[in-house]
Amino acid sequence: MKTLPAAFVVTMKRFSNLYPWILVALLWVVALLNYMDRQMLSTMRPSMEVDIAELESAANFGRLMAIFLWIYGFMSPVAGMIADRLSKKWLIVASLFVWSGVTFAMGYATTFDQLYWLRAIMGVSEALYIPAGLSLIADFHSSRTRSLAVGIHMTGLYMGQALGGFGATIADQFTWQQTFFVFGMAGMVYSLLLIFFLRGKKTLAEQPVAPREVAGRPNFFGGLAFVTANISFWIIFLYFAVPSLPGWGVKNWLPTLFANKLGVEMSLAGPLSTITIAASSFLGVIVGGTLSDRWVQKNLRGRIFTSAIGLSLTIPSLLLVGFGSSAFHVVAAAFCFGFGFGMFDANNMPILCQFVASKHRATAYGLLNMGGVFSGAFITDWLGKSTDAGNLGRDFALLSVVVLVVLVIQLLFLRPKVKDYDEVAKG
Repeated sequence: MKTLPAAFVVTMKRFSNLYPWILVALLWVVALLNYMDRQMLSTMRPSMEVDIAELESAANFGRLMAIFLWIYGFMSPVAGMIADRLSKKWLIVASLFVWSGVTFAMGYATTFDQLYWLRAIMGVSEALYIPAGLSLIADFHSSRTRSLAVGIHMTGLYMGQALGGFGATIADQFTWQQTFFVFGMAGMVYSLLLIFFLRGKKTLAEQPVAPREVAGRPNFFGGLAFVTANISFWIIFLYFAVPSLPGWGVKNWLPTLFANKLGVEMSLAGPLSTITIAASSFLGVIVGGTLSDRWVQKNLRGRIFTSAIGLSLTIPSLLLVGFGSSAFHVVAAAFCFGFGFGMFDANNMPILCQFVASKHRATAYGLLNMGGVFSGAFITDWLGKSTDAGNLGRDFALLSVVVLVVLVIQLLFLRPKVKDYDEVAKG
């Protein structure tokens, strides 16, 4: 047999070493499209309500945003269980193609009901991505780079959120229908490119069973039972779900709050609010990811402490964004919130990796996502009614109280024993 040329072997080895970061880059674009497609609707309401009169009601608009979240939430645990057993690569490709197709189809919508059902379908398709994407990144990155890798991926979400804020601006220059057409087509094309460049790792069915698990191959719900029997998981669940209240509130209603507080048009308020959050969150995940990866090597609670520092920054931010009246107050509060939430975001999956084996992480994160999204559905609907009643700023400030409570619970009770749960299985 002929041996491979030495130069080729070296090149392939370098590619293998670089691939974990290539993977992050590939999924960064998917994350961007994920949030951009869902977020731009929040700023395009003024343009769309000219053609669809039901959108003039903030409560109706809240319903439109909430249906996506309810469906997304119900699908998230199912998506996680599927991702733990089937190819994460193909789930990501299929998910991106379908939700981009839905975005394209929204350009043809002429009634509120059509938008409502399309948002529901988008909830199903987008739910398949996050558990699969984050667990795939965790598979390729060790505890030394995991938080930074997840954090960089999260910046794709923030960038998508920021670009989504330009939805109203683009719609003003062209039409809201053309905006949906362009971004929907871009996502479908990129999903086809991923077929050739995305790689995956072995699925649950191909992996050996960990010593701590019941002998034999678990059934479809075996991973769910294993995760939910872990008390630490429920503390993480609470710690993830409660901050999602202000997290989703900011994503869906901060443009409206900016427009109301600053007295500007949505075409300006949308980009200003989303760019502020995106830029500060970008800094937050880089700082939080780097700090966490270094701290956990010296202290097993390093990721928890890093996340807690970030979440603590959101408390005064919510008070200031709610009660502040000047442009400086509101923008500074939004920047501080984004920075702190970025530190929090970068560490959720890495903290989970300290308590859950790799073969069940997509299932576990799917459950976390369900809790976070249900919180988002509740708060989106509640803040819609709050907007109609003129209490949006006050209710943003009230969210700081629940964040403080869950922060204390996390610091008191969450105590990991290893940097990576798979170390237990190997032991």
